[in-house]
Amino acid sequence: MTSPIRPTDDEARDLAKHLMHTAKFGALACTWENAPMVTRVAVAWVKGELLSLVSELSVHTQALRANPTLSLLMGEPGEKGDPLTYPRLTLFGTAQIVEHKTAAFAAMRAPYLREYPKAKLYIDFTDFVFLQVKPTAAHLNGGFGRAFHLTPEDLI
Repeated sequence: MTSPIRPTDDEARDLAKHLMHTAKFGALACTWENAPMVTRVAVAWVKGELLSLVSELSVHTQALRANPTLSLLMGEPGEKGDPLTYPRLTLFGTAQIVEHKTAAFAAMRAPYLREYPKAKLYIDFTDFVFLQVKPTAAHLNGGFGRAFHLTPEDLI
């Protein structure tokens, strides 16, 4: 049996970048009490970083503080046809927490609010922090029979 993974090419790199830059939501996976946990998060591409605004009260934020290893699935199915034929990207990486009331948080606040204006209702609550996703690898499923492994360099 031959590998289903194709050699990574510019088309795959462009599709992965498109999914990263246009995603509004993702399925964030982390480890909580030695078990996998998945939650939906809002994501935004801000100042060259993939961010999510999360509450310290959430289990996923607590889990990522204990173990910053994560994966993030992005890509939404279209309105018609088989949802599994639409492209999706899984990022593997680590979480870096950007603490509230820091210069880095302040610099990300306005661009994030341009993407999610309704977040103004809670972004200034002191329990909210930004989660920066630092990719270490990625897997792109570009549709049926189109799978690729990508490096962090492929995503730049």
